[in-house]
Amino acid sequence: MGSSSSASPKTVDAVNSLIQKNKVLVFSKSYCPYCTDAKNVFTRMNVQPKVVELDQASNGSEIQSALYQITSQRTVPNIFINSKHVGGCDDLKAKARSGVVQDLLKEAGVEYI
Repeated sequence: MGSSSSASPKTVDAVNSLIQKNKVLVFSKSYCPYCTDAKNVFTRMNVQPKVVELDQASNGSEIQSALYQITSQRTVPNIFINSKHVGGCDDLKAKARSGVVQDLLKEAGVEYI
């Protein structure tokens, strides 16, 4: 399974379902410093995201392929708020600075500080 492999429709559906069910969702890898950084942005806002650690999931590479099909982003973290794709760590930080993240959290009914 190379990086150009595509995920099964079942996995794409499962990932889309996760995105819709979780108001704040971070696809991460436990050893990734950018993922830790992104999770810390939420921690500082007192927001508890649902985190999927792809390196600890048995089908992590399949999920990553599904995310690529859904978002055209291959890297982690891959962040969603209120079913909207936020992007990666730099995107999250920029959107937090500009107030976009706060607006998305408000729309989702998620309290933050």
